[in-house]
Amino acid sequence: MLIDVHGHCIRTREIPYCTSGKPFVWPELLLEMHREAGIDRGVLLPIIGPENTSIIQSNEEILEIAAASEGHFIPFCNLDPRMLFNHPNADFGFLLEHYKAKGCRGVGELTANLSFTDPRVMNFFAHVERSGLPLTFHIATREGNTYGLIDDFGLPRLETVLQSFPKLRFLGHSQAFWSHISGDVTRETWGGYPRGPVQPGGRVVELMRRYPNLHGDLSAGSGFTAVSRDPGFGYEFFDEFQDRLLFGTDVCLEQNRTSVLINLRDFLATGLAEKRITRTVYDKITHLNAMRLLELT
Repeated sequence: MLIDVHGHCIRTREIPYCTSGKPFVWPELLLEMHREAGIDRGVLLPIIGPENTSIIQSNEEILEIAAASEGHFIPFCNLDPRMLFNHPNADFGFLLEHYKAKGCRGVGELTANLSFTDPRVMNFFAHVERSGLPLTFHIATREGNTYGLIDDFGLPRLETVLQSFPKLRFLGHSQAFWSHISGDVTRETWGGYPRGPVQPGGRVVELMRRYPNLHGDLSAGSGFTAVSRDPGFGYEFFDEFQDRLLFGTDVCLEQNRTSVLINLRDFLATGLAEKRITRTVYDKITHLNAMRLLELT
């Protein structure tokens, strides 16, 4: 069984995605792609941030898409820390409880281009922690001309957040997060997709060992590259953190059929076939961890 914890789709096809000139995947196409890849269920993350999209999507659209999918799509809700009058004491509790009651199983993908430790972001995290929902984040290396929560090289702000909200289950994602799997990442490479053997001392490994509330969203080129650039390390990483790693794709475009839709799936299947990971590890990463974290039945 495969549960994809990182997916997007949008009904509108007329307006192209801002970075590709091509339409974002729509619900019927994403469902078709999932079926082709053998993906049984998939999380939908609302696209609400102005930083990285041509269209602002509502949580209600995602709930409607999920309701029409006969259980295939799993809705998350998404809120921006600047909502509710752009104030560090904004009360997000009633919104989170509303969407939780509607069936949302998590929050994200949080892409606001604000500092991880901005008072508005910290306030938002506090409310999400109280809600009991997990949260998926995207990290940015800078302010402007990008999207995601801003951190510094070495991820010190993320560590502050992990310390501050020990009961909030975070799903780490993006190039700036996964590049830190290796100790030789540099200021020049941490915003990209470093390759080659993984060196000891990676911050992601250190943070996951230190903070049990940090989980790994293995989606996109960033997650796949992190574990496949050095397969021996990658399979050992799967084994060590087997209870906190989750399969995902981050399909955005139809052209992803030959890349993120299948890359991680095949890497996991190869590891199982070659006995580099056990069936237990495979099952946890592909679906059991998602079922537990998102309280699926």
